[in-house]
Amino acid sequence: MSGGVDEEEIDPNAVLRAPVVTIMGHVDHGKTSLLDAIRETEVAAGEAGGITQHIGAYQVHQNGNRITFLDTPGHEAFTAMRARGAKVTDLAVIVVAADDGVMPQTVEAIDHAKAAGVPILVAVNKIDRPDAQPDRVRNELASQGLTPEDWGGETIFVDVSAKTKEGLDSLIEMIGLAAELEELKANPKAPASGYVIESHLDPGRGPVATVLVQRGTITVGDSVVAGSTWGKVRAMLDFTGARTESAGPGDPAEILGMDDVSEAGERFEVVENERRARQLAQQRSHRLKAESLARQQARKVSLEEVFSKATEGEVKELAVVLKADVSGSLEALQDEIAKLPQERIVVDVIHAAPGGITESDVMLAAASDAVIIGFNVRPLADARRAAEREGVEIRTYSVIYKVTEDLRAALEGMLEPEEVEEALGQAEVKELFRASRVGTIAGCLVTDGRVTRTAQVRLVREGTVVWTGRVGSLRRFKDNVQEVDEGLECGIVLEGYQDVKVDDVLEFFETRQVEQTLE
Repeated sequence: MSGGVDEEEIDPNAVLRAPVVTIMGHVDHGKTSLLDAIRETEVAAGEAGGITQHIGAYQVHQNGNRITFLDTPGHEAFTAMRARGAKVTDLAVIVVAADDGVMPQTVEAIDHAKAAGVPILVAVNKIDRPDAQPDRVRNELASQGLTPEDWGGETIFVDVSAKTKEGLDSLIEMIGLAAELEELKANPKAPASGYVIESHLDPGRGPVATVLVQRGTITVGDSVVAGSTWGKVRAMLDFTGARTESAGPGDPAEILGMDDVSEAGERFEVVENERRARQLAQQRSHRLKAESLARQQARKVSLEEVFSKATEGEVKELAVVLKADVSGSLEALQDEIAKLPQERIVVDVIHAAPGGITESDVMLAAASDAVIIGFNVRPLADARRAAEREGVEIRTYSVIYKVTEDLRAALEGMLEPEEVEEALGQAEVKELFRASRVGTIAGCLVTDGRVTRTAQVRLVREGTVVWTGRVGSLRRFKDNVQEVDEGLECGIVLEGYQDVKVDDVLEFFETRQVEQTLE
């Protein structure tokens, strides 16, 4: 479970702390308005006396207990924090609009929450709408494995309306009950530590960090280190924007006095003095540089290593993020994967969705040590960069049985790299010309690497592979050329394919046979 419960169980001074709740869901399903409505009930109760500014987290009171809500911008941020090892959330509330039902982003949010292993509550929002169908939402979510309690399942569902405030009290009450079951404890007297949930540079106040205390109590004047940044707490504001002297376990606070902006998800701790804080920050800064290099060089998990790790007893399951061009291929893939022999290693599909491979998929894979498998889809540019940075393996296929063949081979420990694909470069289609003899000529700009006349080429449209084949002709101005380098323009005719569109991306690659060696 998340929240540092285990280390506290043995601590005789541990007391119950405020649970930390993250609200996730589809963009337009009213996450923000639900957060605002919860915040307003608190302000109306005269507790906060009006919130002057927003710090990314706030608290409400319920029967004398506090509940902390994290206002993270979506599940990508939540998973990016998990990828850095931050276990911040104790409960996830998934918001689904009653008039709209389950959307791809809803499924993504559920997968991210499940991968983090936190209990999930569902808030069915917008029930004031005339076309609201809360039961349809329950049906759709039951098929995602979230069966409502009143249907004999485990998941608590609450019907709410952020607009009319209906059901808000019971939502907060349910969150309180779910938190009580978790028995979240922490010692307020221990040296303070926790996580940075967001940080920015304020023109008037310098670097500002919003922290969430997990154990201990942080007070003004403490020396703090967070990742490679350090400082002395000059001033501290609570979630209402009012000055405060201290913050205890489960409390959010904004602290001023750091030497630089910290990364979200960084762990912070209070140390004995500023000298020690500076020293630790410098050591960490060196370590972070070394780690990021190591991360790029060492894949977290690759199919080649799965079997050898399994025989050493390291890996018991292979986590997979599946992306495909259409939902039909996804279902076929999942069925095929389910048929694989899984006695020694279990294949666990933690997220499956149609569409190109996005940065969010890569962060989920990084946080869960998963491999990404794409069927007829390619990683978008930012996803490719993130994968290199995080050391995540992305494998793309165009034939279903190749996917299962490779997975089976990985599971049985026989994965030999036979055909290796080498990316040469890519070009973007900027304009199209028609010529009577050759058909469509694509006027392209080489955006990366180089393109060659002899290479194989793949046409990618919005992350989906549309066609794979060879180059018919490659010209620069009027001349036929063998290759064109990055930053230059050229005219490309694809062999036997005319339906090119502006903004398509052409990926050039070569495949070569690699000798197999018996080590």
